[in-house]
Amino acid sequence: MCGRFAITLPDDAMAQLFGALPGNDLPEVPRFNVCPTTPVATVVSGEGARRLRPMRWGFIPHWYKNPTDGPLLINARAESVAEKPAFRAACRERRCIVPASGFYEWTKDAEGNRLPWYITRTDGAPMAFAAIWQDWSREGEDKVDGPTCAIVTCAATHEMAEIHHRTPVILEPNDWAKWLGEEGKGAATLMQPPDEGVVRMWRVDPKVNSNRATGEALVEPL
Repeated sequence: MCGRFAITLPDDAMAQLFGALPGNDLPEVPRFNVCPTTPVATVVSGEGARRLRPMRWGFIPHWYKNPTDGPLLINARAESVAEKPAFRAACRERRCIVPASGFYEWTKDAEGNRLPWYITRTDGAPMAFAAIWQDWSREGEDKVDGPTCAIVTCAATHEMAEIHHRTPVILEPNDWAKWLGEEGKGAATLMQPPDEGVVRMWRVDPKVNSNRATGEALVEPL
């Protein structure tokens, strides 16, 4: 799964990398401990242009009466995203990219303590997570402003399988257009784990176990 990540790329650099028009209300960067239900920057495509826009991380299906009317859907499994009622329309019509610098995963020691790892690209480039999105709004105190999203995950292989059985789908630059719907059909073929050697990982301070922890030290190797 993907439950926390970091993003350090400035808005203008993010816009240039993805060839997207930046929005005016993107979340502040750098962020070293991005948590579910908070806003994240996403890349969407439509009307002949790509745009950077904020979305709530935590997909809310259209039938939810309030944001907590069911499970918190921060991930969508690649194996079932095209058939699952909550995700199937979004998988066909509303795909996006979530930029990240890296993400966290956890193992446990013999005493059951959670040991965090930081995973990033070996080549130092930003990550591009495959994601889907859905607009959801209700009036009143439960109102959510803007769209919501979930990161697509698949079975882990190679390096990632050593610490967890799931991994975010990490798109390569040549695949961005297809995932965003700019090159016709075939996006399903992209929902694969990264090739061997694409990512590297190291242990980091357990301080990141708290969703209130912040700062660059969170991603530094122990």
